[in-house]
Amino acid sequence: MKVTLDGHILAESNETKVVEGNHYFPPSSVHKSLLDDSDTSSVCPWKGTAKYYNAKVDGKEVGDVAWYYPNTITDKAKGIEGYVAFYKNKVTVS
Repeated sequence: MKVTLDGHILAESNETKVVEGNHYFPPSSVHKSLLDDSDTSSVCPWKGTAKYYNAKVDGKEVGDVAWYYPNTITDKAKGIEGYVAFYKNKVTVS
């Protein structure tokens, strides 16, 4: 699986984990040099508090393109702790 934004690869891995239709990428497969922390957060009742990333490529910033759970709250979600998922309507996931 690969995530791109305007031709720039944001993440690429053959070892994503699919949860609720979203591919979660291992942290080591994400190009964090193209991402900045966002002030956005949200809460899932079984995963915990999500933190978000903005993407910045070629001087263009796209807000909240990805999210991750730094500290999951259930055993069911432990497998994606720290993994990064991307909004399909803001980037290309293929």
